[in-house]
Amino acid sequence: MKTDQELQQDVMAELKWEPAVHAAQIGVEVKDGVVTLAGEVSSYAEKWQAERAAQRVNGVKALAVELEVKLSEFGKRSDADIAQSAKNILAWTSSLPEESIKVMVEGGWLTLSGHVEWQYQRQDAASSVRYLPGVRGLSNQIAIQPASSATVVKADIVAALQRRATDEAKTIEVEVEGGDVTLKGTVHSWSERDLARRSAWSSAGVRRVVDQMNLIY
Repeated sequence: MKTDQELQQDVMAELKWEPAVHAAQIGVEVKDGVVTLAGEVSSYAEKWQAERAAQRVNGVKALAVELEVKLSEFGKRSDADIAQSAKNILAWTSSLPEESIKVMVEGGWLTLSGHVEWQYQRQDAASSVRYLPGVRGLSNQIAIQPASSATVVKADIVAALQRRATDEAKTIEVEVEGGDVTLKGTVHSWSERDLARRSAWSSAGVRRVVDQMNLIY
């Protein structure tokens, strides 16, 4: 198991390795495996990339993000401009049903709402607007339409885990109630945990994934 100092060094190295992040502006603190990122970034996209970079590091138990998005004068835009750009991009995103997503922007914070059938559509909507200039934050409130059968959903998720996961991750227990999926069991890395989550989200109609898995290194 890594010490807090070793984990801090690894997270700092990963931030420097990520080309979309200005690592010199981000401070990294670690206590008992919990990583805190603090400082200023120039865009919401950079903040998101910094979070992803820290999560890639083996040994990170939890992540606290205290990064402030400080836009340059060139990067500032009105809420109306951001909203119009977001609407245009969402209309051009082929995976999304026409006019299924609504957009609201307040103080540079962009909120998406509406209904889709699949989690990947929800993710595509967020990904398509994340890099818009002027965005300070993103709230994805898009709902997923409920599945017709919890039994079918559970069978699909279990089958996906059997195909994709390592032998250890195949012991993950799956519980389904309505559109809510609960994952239990033990995983040994963030990548295994992420794989289990993505497998759960891959079934149509899943509205929420509750992660009760234990991360043990």
